[in-house]
Amino acid sequence: MKNVSVIIFIIMGLLNFANSQTTFKANQLKFERVKTAYKEKENSIKKHLKTYGIGLDKIEILLIAYKKERKLQVWAKEKKNETFEKIQTYNFSSFSGELGPKRKQGDYQIPEGFYLIERFNPLSNYYLSLGINYPNESDKMKSKAKDLGGDVFIHGDNVTIGCIPITDDKIKELYIYAIEARNNGQKKINIAILPSELDNQNFRKLQKEFSSNKALLLFWENLKEVYNYFQIKKQYPKISVDENGNYIFK
Repeated sequence: MKNVSVIIFIIMGLLNFANSQTTFKANQLKFERVKTAYKEKENSIKKHLKTYGIGLDKIEILLIAYKKERKLQVWAKEKKNETFEKIQTYNFSSFSGELGPKRKQGDYQIPEGFYLIERFNPLSNYYLSLGINYPNESDKMKSKAKDLGGDVFIHGDNVTIGCIPITDDKIKELYIYAIEARNNGQKKINIAILPSELDNQNFRKLQKEFSSNKALLLFWENLKEVYNYFQIKKQYPKISVDENGNYIFK
């Protein structure tokens, strides 16, 4: 009887897990904008992913935003695979602030650092939106402001005050990628937001342009360490924050 109980417990656990995964997508599909996105984009997304050998029902994603280039890249892989490959690039449809991290409410800055997608908003004022967990622990430690701000999103439309807009048409695609990744069990959808592509050539340009701002260059050097790792490995490292708010990884 003990063995039977163990087997039943395992089966119930698997059923609960499967139900929780399908419930997320099912709940999102209750909203008209999400249903419209799937109607318009699902088939073309599946066809696009097929060229990379990736199934939509097995996808995991990673997002990388480059502020200077005003690009948002989508990297993907199947759960069984170790490395990501770039499958899509979206242009920012608008931009606010300048290069450098967000450190307070009202500075119009798009954050810089390593974040997670923490919210799915099917009723956004900007069609659909994906919330970024700004401020993270690094932001809190490096800012002296009482109010760091918040509510930073990737969204539709072509207006922004510190968010990343990619038009209504493109947010439909990205929102589906994110739903499917979450539905496939990806609890942490990472997004790296960088001042620029941080290869050696671009970093030398930043060093020249911002030579008077040593603190900012040190911050970017820290971001470059993770950038270099990812460009070589095509794997996203496990990132944490040290006592000074600097990113560390392994």
